[in-house]
This record gives sequence, structure tokens and C-alpha cells, in this order.
Amino acid sequence: MPEGDTIFRAAQTLHRVLAGRVVVRFESVLPALTRVDEDHPVAGRTIDSVSSRGKHLLMQFSGDLILHTHMRMNGSWHLYRPGNRWRAPARDMRVLVATDKAVAVGFNVPVAEFLTARDLLRHKQLAALGPDLLSASFEAAEAVRLLRTRGGGAIGDALLDQRAIAGIGNVLKAEILFVSGVNPFIRVADIADADLARVVGVARDLMAVSARARHGRHTTRSLDPNAKLWVYGRGGKPCRKCGAPIEARKTGADARLTYFCPQCQR
Repeated sequence: MPEGDTIFRAAQTLHRVLAGRVVVRFESVLPALTRVDEDHPVAGRTIDSVSSRGKHLLMQFSGDLILHTHMRMNGSWHLYRPGNRWRAPARDMRVLVATDKAVAVGFNVPVAEFLTARDLLRHKQLAALGPDLLSASFEAAEAVRLLRTRGGGAIGDALLDQRAIAGIGNVLKAEILFVSGVNPFIRVADIADADLARVVGVARDLMAVSARARHGRHTTRSLDPNAKLWVYGRGGKPCRKCGAPIEARKTGADARLTYFCPQCQR
């Protein structure tokens, strides 16, 4: 699943290329979008901005219209010059927004809807998001407070709760907790205030570094391109710090694999 850093980079790139341009072509295979487009055509509108909120992407058009998309597991946005060959099959196209200079194509996008500014304010899922780690207005104290309300659950599961803190997915969860030296399965209620604040600080730092990375996540900050991550996906391999075998355990309602070092994260 694309995490907050990936969506942030996608939004920045789309904004840089599309903002201020007029839509010359709009297509979608999703009935909910085509119905709106028939009554309120997207073509002819100016793209005002493209931004992210946690794992959500918002493309704002003139005339009070916003395209909200969420990638879930497999969705992605691509940018092409007009006439260039797509890198994904046309059958996977779900939504297309074109200007005179660029074509933005959303492939396998499972969640896409048009909203007005009023709809956006009342949107249950978006309104329920916790502090966005990549927002300039991020409030660490509020994130700590919301995580505390998940006191009976494991910290690894709490970090994935977008209502507590927005943007973290399974990869960064594992990396954040390793860097913080916190066991993924300890209850939030059993974590000291200073340790929980450190987890939030590390989360913001790693998310910001990953959002700026040109070649994918690089949480170790090592110059070795084969040593980008500390623990995620490294089950059975030696810990880059202590040498102990990295372990993996399924956890949470979705039974996602959580990678951790049993020595560094006691």
C-alpha cells in the first residue's frame, strides 16, 4: 500500500506539472465520476492544486470541484506527455485528467469521488484523520494524545490507525519502531510518555526523509543502495545493528507481518 510519503511525492509532482493548467480531456470508467462529469464537465476547468492528506490525494479544480482518490493496495498515478505510451495496461485505467502539456492517469485506483468544498469538510473518513505527519501544521502533542487513547492495543497496530496519526503504513511502522527501539507488540498503555513522544518524533523524521527521497525509502540513510531499510522484509537476516536474526510476526485485524529485532527492540 502506498504510504504517506509516496502519496506526498505524487501530489507534489502532479501539482508541479498540472497546477494552473486547463483540463482539455477527462475520462473515467467509474460511474460515480462519469455521472458528475456529464452534469458538470471537468474539461474546461483549471487545476488549482494537488495535495495530500495522509494516504489520500486531492486534486482541486476551479468551480468548486475536488477529485479525491485513495490508492489502497495497488493504485497509482502516472504522468505522461501527450501521445507517449503508457507504462501500465489501458485496461487498468480508472481516471484520466489531461492538459495541453501532460496526461495524468490513475491506474487501479479503487477509491475515487468528486467532492465540493462543503463535502470535503463533512467527509467522515477525511475528517476523522489524525495529525498528518507531513503537514506543516502537524501537532506532535495531539498525535501522542490520540495514540494514548489506543492504550489497550499494541503500539504497532496503533501507528497504523489513521485516526490517531495519518500517513504511516506497514513498512514505515516497522522502521519507526526499530529506530525508536520500541517493541511493536507492547501495549500503548505500557509505554512511558517520553518513549511515546520519541516514537512520534522518529515517525515525523523518517516520513519527512522518505518524502524527500528520489529513489524510494532510505530509512538507514546508508550510502549502500542495498541497505535501505533496517528491518522490513528482512525476516531471518541479521540485524544491521546487533547481528541478531530479524523476526516477523503477523499482527492486527489484517494479520500483517511485523518485522522487528528481538534484541534491539526488547
